[in-house]
Amino acid sequence: MKALVISRLGDPDVLEVRSVPDPAPVPGQELVQVEAGGINFADIMSAQGGYPGTPKPPLVAGREFCGTRLGDGRRVMGYAQWGAFAERVAASSQLLWPVPREWSAEEGAAFPVNYFTAYFAYWKAGLLEPAVGKAAPRVLIHAVAGGVGTAAVQIGKLLGIEMYGTSSSEEKLARVKALGLQYGINYKQRDYEEAVKDLTHGEGVDAVFEMLGGEHTAKSVRCLRDFGRVIVYGAATGQPAQLDARILYAKGASVHGLWLTYLSAKRELMNQAWQQLSEWMAQGHLRPVIGHVFPLEKASEAYRLLLEGKNFGKVVLKLG
Repeated sequence: MKALVISRLGDPDVLEVRSVPDPAPVPGQELVQVEAGGINFADIMSAQGGYPGTPKPPLVAGREFCGTRLGDGRRVMGYAQWGAFAERVAASSQLLWPVPREWSAEEGAAFPVNYFTAYFAYWKAGLLEPAVGKAAPRVLIHAVAGGVGTAAVQIGKLLGIEMYGTSSSEEKLARVKALGLQYGINYKQRDYEEAVKDLTHGEGVDAVFEMLGGEHTAKSVRCLRDFGRVIVYGAATGQPAQLDARILYAKGASVHGLWLTYLSAKRELMNQAWQQLSEWMAQGHLRPVIGHVFPLEKASEAYRLLLEGKNFGKVVLKLG
């Protein structure tokens, strides 16, 4: 079968379309004929050698997909650690979910990683219960125009969250505001720490969804109000978090890690998340934002677009 292979560790040029053997499912797995795959920053890290637990190359890339389950012919979307960017994938039965009838394969492939991550970010922040009879909680969402960012805005709108988001252009921010973002901050024009301070009259936000790493972890802590939480789920800058824990003391603040690879093994937690997400989906409140679709043969170009932060919404590979 045809697959996208990480031939060696390095930049997006290490990706090659090759013919590889069909996957052999083990007990608890099912075969899926893949139509589309969603690209995540974790895929870039896997190619570079910076994602924990990834086997040595060569290996088939990809962790998110949509297609047809060969056992019963039903359309499903799913999550795996690798092997998704291929014509067929052997995936855990527990990590396959039905795709809404009106969704395209590209939309299905854009759902699992982004929406489960966004859901768990609100869960970690203690903000899943809608605010009733009190001021709306405030959340700062970094890279708000990306896949997780747009998912977080859709969910935040349902929860009654007052949302602040950072992005690199006014055009991107305008498009996310159409989804429900209230306050957009162009970080190329204005320091987001100062912007948050001004917009909240010095109070700060209740939570920050942080996936930048480096100096931004500490900077995000400084954006918090008393007892606020920073939810860390990535390091897009490629730099480890720079954080002196002493800055947490004055506000009673905290920093929480979020790793979907770990959480995906917690069946009860995943089922709880899916129950809520699927309810919102059925009500028509959630729908992935697709920014760019590339054929498998142009995967290097797709990876580079995400790596350079030029995407809006999800970057998807078309396989079927």
